[in-house]
Amino acid sequence: VCDTGDQQTTAAVLVKEPAATIVEMLKDVTSYEGEDAVFECRLSKETTQDAQWFLGDVPLQSNEMNEIRVQGARHTLILKKVTLEDCGSISFKVGQHSSVA
Repeated sequence: VCDTGDQQTTAAVLVKEPAATIVEMLKDVTSYEGEDAVFECRLSKETTQDAQWFLGDVPLQSNEMNEIRVQGARHTLILKKVTLEDCGSISFKVGQHSSVA
């Protein structure tokens, strides 16, 4: 606000978060049945943007079969005690960016 006594003007500041990019892509993982499979991605920065993991087209959430961790800019997916049915593509998406293994 700028106020001169008889005149006043106002303005607003809008700050947008720049989009995070994927700087460390997913790598293919081979595991034996019953072992855990660990996938990691690193972003260009910590972000509040929604990041999502997928097995095929199915979005994944942390539960008794999957563990999703975020430590700063590092995002980790652990598929626990994999079975043959877990074979397929894993993808990680944030904003307009994605990585597949």
